[in-house]
Amino acid sequence: MKQINTYLHKKILVLGLAKSGVTAAALLHKLGAFVTVNDKKPLSENPEAQGLLEQGIKVICGEHPVELLDEGFELIVKNPGIPYQNPIIEGALEKGIPVLTEVELAYQISEAPFIGITGTNGKTTTTTLIFEMLNQGKKRPLIAGNIGTVASGVAEEATAENNIVIELSSFQLMGIEAFRPKIAIITNLYDAHLDYHGIRAEYIKAKANITKNQTAEDYFIYNADQQEVREIAEHSQASGIPFSTKLALKEGAYISEGWICFNDEKVMLVDEIALPGVHNLENILSAMAAAKLTGVSNEAIQEVLRTFTGVKHRLQYVTEIAERKFYNDSKATNILATIPALQAFKSPIILLAGGLDRGNEFDELIPYLKNVKALITFGQTSSKIERVGIEAGIKQINTVDNVEKAVPVAFQYSEPGDVILLSPACASWDQYKSFEVRGDIFIEAVHKLK
Repeated sequence: MKQINTYLHKKILVLGLAKSGVTAAALLHKLGAFVTVNDKKPLSENPEAQGLLEQGIKVICGEHPVELLDEGFELIVKNPGIPYQNPIIEGALEKGIPVLTEVELAYQISEAPFIGITGTNGKTTTTTLIFEMLNQGKKRPLIAGNIGTVASGVAEEATAENNIVIELSSFQLMGIEAFRPKIAIITNLYDAHLDYHGIRAEYIKAKANITKNQTAEDYFIYNADQQEVREIAEHSQASGIPFSTKLALKEGAYISEGWICFNDEKVMLVDEIALPGVHNLENILSAMAAAKLTGVSNEAIQEVLRTFTGVKHRLQYVTEIAERKFYNDSKATNILATIPALQAFKSPIILLAGGLDRGNEFDELIPYLKNVKALITFGQTSSKIERVGIEAGIKQINTVDNVEKAVPVAFQYSEPGDVILLSPACASWDQYKSFEVRGDIFIEAVHKLK
């Protein structure tokens, strides 16, 4: 870790805890700052805050009092999930107090270069693929951000011999100042988190921050199939590395004659890749580009792509029973995420879907249900998804209480050669604490069939 004096004797407010807030507060305390932590959860129910209190850090819990701004803070480090409409944040910005996220702290102390990945879909898969490729290529990667350990915690331990591979959300990227990844990636851009950003333009602007500090010595890997991403690349100072599953590129990462290619080099046959789904080719191309730029050999890339079958809960291959293949795509918490899962398979699909009702309908799924031979619904949206299934012409539709009961029913409808796919198109919170819990219950139910 770099020893910096940037925060020595400065009054800093850490707003909101969770993992990132706890790590940021402890780090700033170590760097000599006068830290105050403010979290909405009461102290009696807040073991994280209690731990910081024991370290000698000032803790204020139970509410977010605007009066805190009268204490003369020189900086606020906020939890990414706290909106900018929060009265403390609004007041701080009016006073000209900088508001950062802990990703910025990580960059400032890190001896290791960063490979930053953002986008609407594919971030986790791409981040994991890059980590695995660099690991196979003995490049000593560390993984951080939404997918792994808090970035500033990883940066404390990193040396110049490491590469920090970090998944970045739009929320995190709104709070950077100098953060400059050696390699930046935007996988794709669709409508998302508009309840937070307000309008699409603000969401795109936040994502574009990943490359705003890059120079000609850095690389920006971008999706050449999307106009908005190409426009970001045009304004970037970094060396642009396009990738495309559709265009015949002369440079960058692309597909040609059944091969995935980098610049003019054939790296691997598409048919040899283990990870299913056309949408995953975007993730594979961008990950391959990052690996090649980091000096990873084709042999190491090939080994990963022949064996990597997916991130847990993201189109994860579970097992095969009686010639039926089971896939866990519990992380598909919206329609946009379920569509590529449905496109990933040529075999007939038994689809398990449903969950939290956010007020939307599911008609966008209809064109993609042609390969679905049976539909098992559950949760608050059961009737909505059932209606869509009927309109799509699915003959076998059944509603059950939950995911656990859906699995044996799906098996009954299936035949050898079929795919049984959990891809809910809904959040899990009507029945489960998280999509991870929902996915784990699916996996357990599948193994019970054996």
